[in-house]
Formats: sequence, structure tokens, C-alpha cells
Amino acid sequence: MLAPTPASPESAGMSKAAFDRLEAHLKHRYIDAGRFPGTQLLVYRRGKIVHSTVQGFADVERQVPVKDDTIFRIYSMTKPITSVAFMMLFEEGRVALDEPVHKYIPEWKNLGVFQAGTWPAFLTKPPSRPMLIVDLLRHTSGLTYGFQQRSNVDAAYREQKIGEVVESGTLQSMIDDLAKIPLEFSPGEAWNYSVSTDVLGYLVEKISGKPFEQFLQERIFGPLGMSDTGFFVAPEKAHRFAACYAADGKGGMTLYDDPAVSGFLAPPSMISGGGGLCSTAADYLTFCRALLGGGELGGVRLLGPKTLALMTSNHLPGGRDLPDVSRSLFSEATYNGIGFGLGFSVTMDPAKTLIPGSPGEYSWGGAATTSFWIDPAEELIAVFMTQVLPSSAYPLRRELRTMVYAAITDSNL
Repeated sequence: MLAPTPASPESAGMSKAAFDRLEAHLKHRYIDAGRFPGTQLLVYRRGKIVHSTVQGFADVERQVPVKDDTIFRIYSMTKPITSVAFMMLFEEGRVALDEPVHKYIPEWKNLGVFQAGTWPAFLTKPPSRPMLIVDLLRHTSGLTYGFQQRSNVDAAYREQKIGEVVESGTLQSMIDDLAKIPLEFSPGEAWNYSVSTDVLGYLVEKISGKPFEQFLQERIFGPLGMSDTGFFVAPEKAHRFAACYAADGKGGMTLYDDPAVSGFLAPPSMISGGGGLCSTAADYLTFCRALLGGGELGGVRLLGPKTLALMTSNHLPGGRDLPDVSRSLFSEATYNGIGFGLGFSVTMDPAKTLIPGSPGEYSWGGAATTSFWIDPAEELIAVFMTQVLPSSAYPLRRELRTMVYAAITDSNL
């Protein structure tokens, strides 16, 4: 895919001095302080890369520096890619958003809603309506994540290892296991971060008749030239694979996943559309550029602009924002003024977020503190990479947004 032109920030209405300040902040606050191993930040505006920097180490133990082609675990930044893949099938008329999920997963037809009990003995009641396809895309399905640590239902997920990337099982075994566990709430009644996007990956497989990973390769990664994005890191690329760390709660970090022995070095049995991909900043920027371009880049069209507009509208019940409807203890987005579309969080009211931004900006992040956002109004994309779990350890995303928007000297709005 035609690489974007590197250019000065000033040529696209931004400030080099502000970007220098941002990089100094990352170095002082996070890298030199031992909170992060290293960072990579790409900022794209008005068709040009106006900022591209790497700092620190991809692997502290081996003193391997972060480079432009370092490969990162992007975890939940997989979700927007899976959602786009699913909506490609939607555009082909092969599935509708208001269809019940049990049309494609018959064993889910009688899923109940949790009332009481613990695994494996639950008391349930019927849902007020069936789970719809749109519920999977917007996380209103009643499904959950085991790591939420909030309910007897997510405890059952932990017991069955549901949604654990690189751990065990297959897409089919996940679907079979979920048929035995009740929903947290009746579909459409609340928002809860969940394995819903993994289920979408399963549906892509069922509807397209191809393995999910093959569909992504043939329809997205191959056409766009995203050659470093996949569910595992090939042996010839292993030297570019970053280490992953865990925040230790004391302002430091410990090694969590050694790239020399990582489970990501071999094809996984569980192809996780919710969190299984590894990628580079350059590859993910390519994907984002296709979205900023109304679903098309360099003659490769993923989606039509009207479908993308539908995906980046707020789909939460009643047009409310996340604080009004969320039952989740965790999200990869801040809450106030933020809604949720079909695969992305969506900024509805920048004033409520208390950080700069634009209405209609959409974004998501990954568990290891990777993140991206796309601001169509400002023709802006930012892609940030590091490898520190959990993403909630530091207010880094808020700082990034504040400082990147501070670099705009010529606003489109």
C-alpha cells in the first residue's frame, strides 16, 4: 500500500514544538521513570505523517530498542478490525443487524438471564428479547469477560477459560461453553465489555464459509498490504517482537510475556477476534487511513462511506453515553460524553470528556496500553504503541489526546 508522505507538522497545521513537548513527557514520565519499556507514536493529518517517533526499548532484558517495524500485541485493537470484517458481510446482504444471533448459533436460542447461583448450577429467567447481531457489535449482548471480577457469571467464564487469548480452546468450543452460561442481563438493557467481538469472528467464519483468519488475510490484510498483522508472529519476524510487561503497582514493571517464548510465536487454537492480533504501528495506521478515507485506501475499498457512518454513530440505547448504560468495571475508553458504535467508542460531546476532541471522533485501545483514534473532522489519526498491562494503570490516553490536540495550530472546526 502506498506509504503516506512524511512531512513537517507545520505543513499540516500542527506544531513541532508541541510534539517535542509530548515526546519529552513520555520519556520523563514513563520511560525514564521505569513505568514503560518504550513507546512509538504516529500522528497523521491531512494526508501526511506529521509525527513519527520511537523511544526506549522493545525488550528491556535484551536491550533491544523500539524500531519503526517493532511488532506489538494489539489485544483489543483487534476488535475494530473484526467489526469491519463483519460489516463487509453485512454490505453483501449476507446478514442483517436486527437478526437474532440464534439464527446463526441455534444452541443459543434458549439462553437465560442470570438470577442466582454459581457455576454450574444457575437459576435463570428468559430474556425480554433475543440477542440481536447489533448487540454483539455494540456490547449490549449480555455477555461478559472473566477478568471483570464482578459477578457469578464472569466467575464461570474464568472457570471455563472463556475469552482467554492464547490459552486454550477454539472458537467453536467457546460458543459451546457460552451456551451453558447465562447472560448477565437481557440483551439491549445495558453495556458491558465482553467476548461479543470474539463471537463476531465466529460468525464471520460461519457466514463466509472460510476460517476467520483467512477471511481477514484475503479481504483486509492482503489487499491493504498489512504484511505484519496476524494472530501469531512468524519465525522470521520473531526478532522484531516486543516483550510485554505488567505494571507492578509501585510505578515499575515486571516481565509478563517474554518474546522468545511467547504463545504468540505459534498459530493459536483460539482465533480471537476480540484480542488476538499482533501488528505494527505502520500496519495499523494503514487500516485507520482506510477508515478515514471513507472505507477506501489506494483503490482498495473495505466498506462504503455510509456503512462506516453507521458504524461510527452512537448505538447505545436511547442515544445515551456510557456512564448511563455501562455495567462494566472496565472499558478501553473514558466514559463521560462517549457513546459506542459498531466496534468503536464514539465521542458525542467533547465538553463532557474534559479533554480536547471533536464530535464524531472514534477510537479504541488494547490491554497493553496501545491505542488509536480517528478524527474525521480534523483529518487526524493517532496510533500509539507500548506493551504494559493493564491499560488502566496510567492516565496515558488522556494525556496523549490532550497533547496531540494541543499540537493543532490550524483547526478545521
